Amino acid sequence: MDTVKKLTILHSNDMHGDFLPSDKEGVKTGGLSLLSGYVNRVRSDKENVIYAVAGDMFRGSIIDSEYEGLSTIDLMNNLRPDVAAIGNHEVDYGLAHLLFLEKCARFPIVNADLFVTMNNARLFTPYINLEVGGMRIMFIGILTSEVLASTKSEKIIGSFIDIRQAAREVGIICDNYRTVNTDMTVLLTHIGIEKDRELAALLDPDWGIDMIIGGHSHTFMDAPEFVNGVPIVQAGTGTSVIGQIDLQYDTEAKKILDLKWRCVPVNEDTADADPVMEQLIDSYRSETDTKYKRVVTRWARELTHPCREQETEMGNLYADAMQWESSFDIMLVGSGSIRKKALGPIIEYQDMLENTPFDDSVWMLQVTGEQWRRMIQHILRDEAWLGETEFYQFSKGVRIKYRKATHTIEELKFNGEDVTDVMLLKIAVQNYHYKNFDEFLGVPLEEVKKNMRPRVVATSFNNIVEEFFATHDGLDAHVEGRLEVY
Repeated sequence: MDTVKKLTILHSNDMHGDFLPSDKEGVKTGGLSLLSGYVNRVRSDKENVIYAVAGDMFRGSIIDSEYEGLSTIDLMNNLRPDVAAIGNHEVDYGLAHLLFLEKCARFPIVNADLFVTMNNARLFTPYINLEVGGMRIMFIGILTSEVLASTKSEKIIGSFIDIRQAAREVGIICDNYRTVNTDMTVLLTHIGIEKDRELAALLDPDWGIDMIIGGHSHTFMDAPEFVNGVPIVQAGTGTSVIGQIDLQYDTEAKKILDLKWRCVPVNEDTADADPVMEQLIDSYRSETDTKYKRVVTRWARELTHPCREQETEMGNLYADAMQWESSFDIMLVGSGSIRKKALGPIIEYQDMLENTPFDDSVWMLQVTGEQWRRMIQHILRDEAWLGETEFYQFSKGVRIKYRKATHTIEELKFNGEDVTDVMLLKIAVQNYHYKNFDEFLGVPLEEVKKNMRPRVVATSFNNIVEEFFATHDGLDAHVEGRLEVY
């Protein structure tokens, strides 16, 4: 009997509701129909195929948010992944709702590090064994610690937030459930490329982890990274690409003989559209178009938000919109709240909601100049440039000049004046950032509360944005040096 088997693993991550194709130079690119067509083609052409999704199927599309993820599960059922891990945005509609959506999924969802704090009972199946072509492949799901930020109010929920604890959990699962019948073990993670590297370095070779398929950091790769002998791969974001691992495995020697990985573009040249998927998407789209395809405003031009860790055109526009006619001095908009890299000039209601899908309340607080300086120092710490922390867009009047090499704030002004330690500033943040104030902004919320009792000044972020857009035609914004980092 030939002990050398061929196996193909397809993988996606961070789809974020990227259901519809885009037109790039006259060629349709991405979208679930073409992605499904590619997966179907590989399943037809190759002998042994597994398709895995490394988290964040939800958010980014009005089709997703209108049905609170139920439409996404329906579409994913048609895509037929063999296994999926939970991403941080899977909990955006609440943990109870996620548990309901899991029951609607016709594919297994694995996660090893979400548990009920009172008895350490896991909320999801931690692993699954997939049998294909005479091989048994174990997939273990690991989630980013950011899930805690989204579920602060759900006190009974915990997570192994320390990467060493996550590695230990992997060891526990392998020691207990990885048997002589297990051929390969894959970690399906949603912790970002930096944490994947840390995790790989902590893995005991005797646990037999063969690879890490990751997500969360939206990393586009040219080749696998190898840490501690473990290959790490990730397939960017959206549906315009898919990762493909082609390997040969010796079932007797229990080792990979050859592994080739590539990130495949998904377009009309590489895939045929899936007519069943197209029909399903059209059924949802026809419902949402009636409700959301109305023009809210027209900007002067297309505005961009190319990178979270810098001042951007759209960041300035949204921060100023929130500060407009307000009772506070400075608005801090979470950079991750703005989802599109470019938008405009015509803004439909659907565009507006898809660009800022995390609609929540807005809190006003008062900080001293000394506290404000500490907050800026914390926001701009080294981890910020690795995509490891929350970052912010600032409303007009703010001037920050920061030198990365020396970790020093060289200039801190508001409305042209130097910020002194005793100056009082009223700032505003979204509810998500208020709930995680200590962690995200580096100053204890209890300390800030002594200046003034925080209060909600708006119950809906998007209500403010919509009114501002509707009453201001021809809006424009530029990067103007509110935040200068060098």
